[in-house]
Amino acid sequence: MSNVKERIFGAVTIMSDEDAEKVWNLIQATFLLNNVEEVTPEPEELEALNTYHSGDPDYQPVISQEEVLKELGL
Repeated sequence: MSNVKERIFGAVTIMSDEDAEKVWNLIQATFLLNNVEEVTPEPEELEALNTYHSGDPDYQPVISQEEVLKELGL
């Protein structure tokens, strides 16, 4: 077993079951995201992103990053 794997195994061994479950979910999410196919955004999507990034106050998210993380259980 590599040093990195030993360190991960040791860390998980001393974690609570709840924390170990969170680590497992992160690992699964990482592998799922690595297999995602990149697609070209539609012109409307690009326009919406550009409007958001420009700081237009009329086009800001209606849910905070904290709320998204809470909703995803992260």
